Amino acid sequence: MRNLISILFVTISFCSCSTTNLVYISVLKPAPVTVPPYIKNVGVINRSVVSDANKAVDVVDKVFSMEGVNLDKEGSNATIIGVTDELFKNNRFTNVTAFNSIDLRTTVPGLFSAPLPWETVNQICRDNKVDALFVLELFDTDSKVSYAAVPITIKTPLGNIPGIEHHANMLTTVKTGWRIYDPESKNILDEYSMARDITFSGKGINPVAAAGAILDRKEAVKEVGNRAGKDYALRIIPYWIRVSRDYYVRGTDNFKVAKRKAQTGNWNGAAEIWKRETGNSSIKISGRACYNMAIICEINGDLDKAIEWAQKSYENCNNRLALNYIRILKNRKVSDNVLKDQQSE
Repeated sequence: MRNLISILFVTISFCSCSTTNLVYISVLKPAPVTVPPYIKNVGVINRSVVSDANKAVDVVDKVFSMEGVNLDKEGSNATIIGVTDELFKNNRFTNVTAFNSIDLRTTVPGLFSAPLPWETVNQICRDNKVDALFVLELFDTDSKVSYAAVPITIKTPLGNIPGIEHHANMLTTVKTGWRIYDPESKNILDEYSMARDITFSGKGINPVAAAGAILDRKEAVKEVGNRAGKDYALRIIPYWIRVSRDYYVRGTDNFKVAKRKAQTGNWNGAAEIWKRETGNSSIKISGRACYNMAIICEINGDLDKAIEWAQKSYENCNNRLALNYIRILKNRKVSDNVLKDQQSE
């Protein structure tokens, strides 16, 4: 995997009447799914098409689908394209291949089928020289239609007359579900589903005309499917989140000076002042300064030092804010270790 550097982006929220201010930090989190380093070539398979023997008739989709168009099939194919394209882009794998000719079917529409037998997974991987399979296990569209009759005024050569316009609204839920099969370890690395909603509307002089205005859903479903595939591919990539931390801005005149330095982005200047205050004769002031030193160490990426300062703040000065911060920092360290392992792949 390409090297990813954990950079902290810092913004500050100020409140002149508070003992503390908030600092916002962007933190790089490990990918939700860890893929072993020996997996270099992967195949992508669509298993979401329902077998003929188990095909359930969705009355709404049958009525409102375009003639000759299978929304689930069209959408699932777009999802395969989305995940394949995104896996290519992220550079984690040497080769990514969509196996469109492999005909695997599901037996339970709208739900995960039982996992593929490992004999089948092994055979596909051997025949196609891939190390793992990304399998779209389900793709399902479920639609609900509502009607409303709305009074309108119709202009005619003889003047305005009252009339009724029929409105049809359709909510289509697109569900996708994936598994990642690793034949080497015989582990399913991930099993994950997601749902997206699309809303369509139409109007006409009668219910049939209103429904006719919302028949063309194919492109929208394909677009949502493609986006769902791209989003799923990102589950193997580390991601950024924005977190907030409190730091002390009151206690002595030095804290006020340090606050102004932090406001201008001069965190190192603020840290010099806080460090001097860690030796303050007041336990309360010393505890706040130690806590702030933990904050600056986290901002600078030194989690071990941050934990040391937070422990001093709580253990020596009974600063209660520091106790929860210690837990946060230790959890971050665990996440960072996972991230390092992922980056070394």
